[in-house]
Amino acid sequence: MTDTTTTTPYATQTDSQATDAPFEGVYPAMTTPFTEDDAVDHDQLAANARYLERAGVDGVVPVGSTGESATMSHDEHVAVIETVRDALDDIPVIAGTGSNNTEEALSLSRRAADAGADGLLLISPYYNMPEPQGFLDHYRTIADAVDLPQIVYNVPSRTGRSIPADVTVELAAHPNIRGYKAASGDLNLISEVIERTRDEAFGVLSGDDGLTLPVLSVGGTGTISVVANVEPERTCAMVGAALSGDYDRARTLHHELSPLVRELFAETNPIPVKEAMYLRGRGAPRVRSPLSRLSEGRREALRDLLAAYDERAPGTIDPTAVAPVGTGGAE
Repeated sequence: MTDTTTTTPYATQTDSQATDAPFEGVYPAMTTPFTEDDAVDHDQLAANARYLERAGVDGVVPVGSTGESATMSHDEHVAVIETVRDALDDIPVIAGTGSNNTEEALSLSRRAADAGADGLLLISPYYNMPEPQGFLDHYRTIADAVDLPQIVYNVPSRTGRSIPADVTVELAAHPNIRGYKAASGDLNLISEVIERTRDEAFGVLSGDDGLTLPVLSVGGTGTISVVANVEPERTCAMVGAALSGDYDRARTLHHELSPLVRELFAETNPIPVKEAMYLRGRGAPRVRSPLSRLSEGRREALRDLLAAYDERAPGTIDPTAVAPVGTGGAE
């Protein structure tokens, strides 16, 4: 059995069978490693999943936006889910199965369930720009048909339209809709969703690494995180500290991670995180077209930044001593 002992003093491991509880803790949005001929590197994918489990994360999220789902076939989606599920011992696999076509999202969700997924992450329909009733019909169709806990994913920078709070609150009453990935950048909206769903078995997870601590401070339950691919122990320590009420330590770790967070979004996600994974020996930096590898000018700066994290344990870095090489950027 894989050793899941973590060096993090604030691990928030959850029981993957306890589906009556809302999503809580750290769920890395996994990258999909590719070979030089653009095939999925399943061996590296499995190794990355095991690494994250050993680091103490609460679950993983393959084939989402960070996993380059937009350039993968449905067969590749399913194969990735199977590889990740087979690689892990005790933590849940939350598979990205969203689409702007309801029937396509439903088909992929059913296939993910058959492949062993423990839950689903469903991006809101992009490009179509549905009205509130369209959002409701879309999510209810899938939740009615697939008996897995599901997370509604609101990322208007990618989709073109934000899910209204009233819609999210109504969806939260569905027994299979158990969470919300908040990536709007709008703390007022996120706070309202948290406030109005407190009586539901419903978790609100940050989908923006730079806002994870603020989201937790108003009642969020965790994060679906890009930076956790690179620094899972630090991310678990920050989230666990906040969930346990130790905000002094949580702030220290937030500021410690902030320079890396900025750098990981300086170019389009997942370009920088795949480069960071490569520098850490966790797969090639290759991304599928139309994305391109991280610009040469940023690669050395990222290498220097990661070296600073490698030298010190979580909670011991002076943030002013870590060069803020990133310029920020939206997911």
